[in-house]
Amino acid sequence: MIVPFYNVQQYAPDTLRSLRANARRDFEFILVDDHSEDGTPAILERAADQLSEVAQVRYIRHEVNGGLATARNTGLDAARGEYLTFLDGDDWLAPGHFAELVAAMEELGCDFVRTDHVQAVARARTVHRVPHGRRGEVLDPRGAILPADRTTSVDYAYAWAGAYHRRLLEKGLLHFTDGLRTAEDRPWIWKLHREAESFAVVGLLGVFYRRGVAGSLTQIGDVRQLDFIRAFDQVIEETARDPEADRLLPKAMRTYCAIIAHHLADESKWEPAVARQLRAMSAAAIQRMPQDALGDVLDTMDLRRAGKLRRLRRRVTTAKAAA
Repeated sequence: MIVPFYNVQQYAPDTLRSLRANARRDFEFILVDDHSEDGTPAILERAADQLSEVAQVRYIRHEVNGGLATARNTGLDAARGEYLTFLDGDDWLAPGHFAELVAAMEELGCDFVRTDHVQAVARARTVHRVPHGRRGEVLDPRGAILPADRTTSVDYAYAWAGAYHRRLLEKGLLHFTDGLRTAEDRPWIWKLHREAESFAVVGLLGVFYRRGVAGSLTQIGDVRQLDFIRAFDQVIEETARDPEADRLLPKAMRTYCAIIAHHLADESKWEPAVARQLRAMSAAAIQRMPQDALGDVLDTMDLRRAGKLRRLRRRVTTAKAAA
């Protein structure tokens, strides 16, 4: 299990206690501190010593902060186990969840499994399900990408909600795009579903995902959040090279457009300069998409979001014509 930490001294003790409640002598925990500037490193040093009594533990500290994607890659490069999974440094596991996850992988024998999770906001708990109805059955990952107009498995992009066989690592399918500060799971999950050979969904509820954490990128409208554009550009570019691009690309474009519309609708959270940058980068992203296919995609979206994107598209076209 690969667990990156960055400035989470308030939450790291809960995370680490949950690892101990999931420990086994043949389990490996890789704790990656992404150059925290609070008390997180001291907490991890103590925890690594204590956890080593009940599991295999490696503690790695970055000399510079690289972001979540880079920290996960550090863990992947150090991992030695047959099965790999992730946990974020402010989340936690139910006791015994890791053993159940490994047992599911061994029973099903597929490339990867996906699990449900519990979202935690203060004291409230909400169950979030993998958007795929067939459970405990080995399936074709590519077949779970579509339909384009519905939420599917590629929209459930949480890397920590599942486990992955080492053969995916050896095929180059598990590393993240270095330096992405947000949406790092999006190119990653699309690549898995396009190129892995088998997956399954299992009904385990053992991951607790903490939302609303102060300082989280999902709570801050700063320039790092704009990395979603670089992430989805990668999804579009790689999917466009796929042999089934004609089938798959409308789904990728529709998701990209929906995310752009979501961010444009929530401009109040952005710093003013970043909001301007968001509009400019979103307009450029729309122009980069295949325009014939984009028109068809916008026709499938609800009027509010489609209208916002069409207005943005027209402004760019008008500006180009005037120039």
